[in-house]
Amino acid sequence: MTPSIALQQQQSIGDWLADAAYRHPSAALTVEGCATSVAEVDVLAGRSAAGFRALGLVPGDRVCLVMSAGVEALAVWFGLARAGLVEVPLNPGSGSQLLRYCIEQSGATVVVCDGEREAAVRECLQGVDAVRHLVVAGPGAAGTDRRGPEGRGARVHRVTLDEVLDHAADTSCDVDPASAAVILYTSGTTGPPKGVLLSHRANINLARHTVSLLEYTAADRLYSVFPLYHSNARYCSVMAAIESGADLVMHRRFSASRFWDICREHGITAFNYQGAMMSILHKQPPRPDDADNPVRLGFGAPCPPEIFADFERRFQVRLTEIYGSTEVSIVTDMPPWDRKIGTAGNESENYQVAVVDAGDEPVAAGTTGEIVVRPKKPGWMFDGYHRMPEATATSWRNLWFHTGDRGYLDDEGFLTFVDRLKDTVRRRGENISSWEIERVVGQHSDVAQVAAYGVPSELSEEEVMVAVVPRDGRTVDPAGLVAHCSGALTSFAVPRYVRRVEALPMTPSQRVEKYRLRAEGVTEDTWDSQGRQND
Repeated sequence: MTPSIALQQQQSIGDWLADAAYRHPSAALTVEGCATSVAEVDVLAGRSAAGFRALGLVPGDRVCLVMSAGVEALAVWFGLARAGLVEVPLNPGSGSQLLRYCIEQSGATVVVCDGEREAAVRECLQGVDAVRHLVVAGPGAAGTDRRGPEGRGARVHRVTLDEVLDHAADTSCDVDPASAAVILYTSGTTGPPKGVLLSHRANINLARHTVSLLEYTAADRLYSVFPLYHSNARYCSVMAAIESGADLVMHRRFSASRFWDICREHGITAFNYQGAMMSILHKQPPRPDDADNPVRLGFGAPCPPEIFADFERRFQVRLTEIYGSTEVSIVTDMPPWDRKIGTAGNESENYQVAVVDAGDEPVAAGTTGEIVVRPKKPGWMFDGYHRMPEATATSWRNLWFHTGDRGYLDDEGFLTFVDRLKDTVRRRGENISSWEIERVVGQHSDVAQVAAYGVPSELSEEEVMVAVVPRDGRTVDPAGLVAHCSGALTSFAVPRYVRRVEALPMTPSQRVEKYRLRAEGVTEDTWDSQGRQND
């Protein structure tokens, strides 16, 4: 018999997965063309849990994953959860300095990596004394020396993932649902990455809320292009599919030109979006079969309000916007029966939301301030930043979690996200919203993508700079672009610098890596409206 609802609320991820495998054993999970089922993942999780326990790990130990999305990554993820171990999924494309920082800061004793990344991971492990085991997965795992040469991680015991999985499945799930299941590292745009501690029940709560909000059933087929070290793919795609019995298709990369053909090929009924994804899709040349697709729902944020209605009409898909973060899941939502386009919806049933000034005093409706939130129930938000008590205390003060985001509430309680507190340009004593600049520049007919950011000014503070990607077959005239902005933006927000680029540096979650653009600054190919750069 399946557990009661009351018992389900107290489940660990291992218990939850076993329950889902009982209810939806044949639900298919296809990751980068490799198919498995929920029942098979449950078996792999049991074998994985036993294998990691055989390495001498005990509940609470941390294990870093440097793996691309795949069935093996699912086996490790759910196996660690079943064993009561804390998973630390990292971006496999990270540079060596960032990987080393996260491995060391997490205090992991085991690292699991894909075979082709073993050499790079070993370089990162030099001098990291806490790591005892390196588990190597996939092609390249076999036939390598079990210990590295001297000075190259020689003290780290090497084992293949196949050997870890070569154990009888351990089905015991005596794990506290309130204990930590995962550490997800933030992108660290304003400082070193922070490890967000999330419990088993926080993960399950987010998956169940997603299913309830979007009314997913076993008849759905979900699609995700986001990585498994990101909460979007993990809880709003993988775990949401397992919870509802829906099939899931995952790809490691987003292809704008093939997106709708992929949806048609796989019978996709719903997909997740974030970052610039919706703008990129909307900028694709119109096709006569745009509306001929099986998708009923898109879910995420943000879809620019100026394209929202046209996107729904053109592709015949309904969009549901939310607001949340790694630390706090779906803070606001916009169910089909209560929508206001251009907002992220009203506060969800699980959170209280307010907007405050610098002194943490609530501001009037329509006034921009910092978005702060707190849960209405236990087990819905993060438990702190790993080994960062000061950062935890700073973010959680005066009984509210401070998101670091700017926004405003209207008189009906609908939340509009404006930008990150730090994603602003300080010019002539004015704080300028990058989001506002990007929205105006993005409306230019020749612009496919845009990023707005500040660069140092010879007059102190900053000047406004934009990097733009032209639409296919077009070019961007910098002077014309600045003229387009004049009048639409206040004078001090009109970009001084325009740089034309072939592509913006993006994270796998389709967010622009502005720190790279800021570091490059005013390049030789940058156009300056004041005439001091080459055209």
